[in-house]
Amino acid sequence: MSDKDRRRADAVYEALLQRQGERWVQPRVERTRRVLELLDDPQKTYRVVHVTGTNGKTSTSRIIESLVRAHGLRTGLFTSPHLERFTERIVVDGEPISDAAVADAWDEIEPFVGIVDAELEAGGDAPLTFFELLTVLAFVAFADAPIDVLVLEVGMGGSWDSTNTADGDVAVFAPVALDHADRLGETVAEIAAVKAGIIKDGAAVVSARQDAAVEAVLRETAAAHGASIAFEGEAFALVEQRLAVGGQQITVRGLAGTYEEEYLPMYGEHQGFNAALAIAAVESLVGGGSQPIAGDVLADGLGAATSPGRLQLVGANPTVVVDAAHNPHGAQALVTALRGSFDFDEWGVVLGILSDKDAGGIVSALAPIAAHVFATVPDSDRADSADALADLAEARGLPVTVHDALAEAADAARAWAAASDRRAVVIAGSVVLAGEALVLSAADEWKGGWRE
Repeated sequence: MSDKDRRRADAVYEALLQRQGERWVQPRVERTRRVLELLDDPQKTYRVVHVTGTNGKTSTSRIIESLVRAHGLRTGLFTSPHLERFTERIVVDGEPISDAAVADAWDEIEPFVGIVDAELEAGGDAPLTFFELLTVLAFVAFADAPIDVLVLEVGMGGSWDSTNTADGDVAVFAPVALDHADRLGETVAEIAAVKAGIIKDGAAVVSARQDAAVEAVLRETAAAHGASIAFEGEAFALVEQRLAVGGQQITVRGLAGTYEEEYLPMYGEHQGFNAALAIAAVESLVGGGSQPIAGDVLADGLGAATSPGRLQLVGANPTVVVDAAHNPHGAQALVTALRGSFDFDEWGVVLGILSDKDAGGIVSALAPIAAHVFATVPDSDRADSADALADLAEARGLPVTVHDALAEAADAARAWAAASDRRAVVIAGSVVLAGEALVLSAADEWKGGWRE
């Protein structure tokens, strides 16, 4: 990687940041579609697995991509947000896109961006946004690679998300819960109706277990599009899981076969369920749901799967785990995973949450395992104040201290945990905070143990 290419890629990111931010969402998928039409629809040059849901969609997407790649196919993976650098969102064959490739893709699309912006302005509409352009950039980069299969994570919702300009051969639904209610709907059925918009004519649909209202919406939408649909528990299932060194052993009943005692290098019960969903999705894509995945391919794909920032072990002596857990559903899954995968009596929780999230719900979900809360502030303009988080923790009877930045909070938490071999630390509440923690843990060599 040359300094010139890095500067070119950084300039692309700066250009994207000048746009309306990721949190600005208007239901207008046709604007993204217009740019793609001018570019001869690069998103139609490869097969697509489209993944939505409230929690687990990033991990599920990563496992799907690894399994598809293990079949010898060239893969693309589009996820959001990033933890450290924006090129992490556009992954080609398991590696973040090169700076040169992302800059070259931007050079391709930039002339057409001006055309569409002018059309929008003439119609009294806002210019193309950060996420709309990032999606177009990714589609072009994947076509240029070129790839065989794209595993595509929805940004928000489904039907009007800019990723829905691609036609998914397989539509994957991670668990759907209340989140982004101000944008997607006030009930899980309303939210499911928006997410169900990724189901295309004749597609294969696979879904995690869902609330009855969500299941009804997905079944109705699949029927309307002549799509097959398979639900966890009915068509496939996680049969068994048990703790293993560095992860877990899982047995999965798939759509086309049963896979016994496969190693998954991820902690947490929910990751076992994500893997079962991913296996069903890949069976649907590669074998039409009737061909089992070959044993060596499955072992290679699961064994190579990673999900940075999700139950990631980043420190030893004391143990430090990082997890995004940015909504109550994710926080509940984190608590279950910590109890099931680790043997500690007390957890110190370094907590930083963005202001548009359900901070009270997250704190309540984490309260059962929190022996001490170290309230801090993610490096974001949208961060909730540490004092506000401290108030929420105190209201639930939790010991709490307030820290101005993650480095200070992490030092305090690690010192607290180092006082007993029955203590550990979890850093949670925000993808932004998780990204900061990964950088900090590497720079300060947390795996080398606590040093005064």
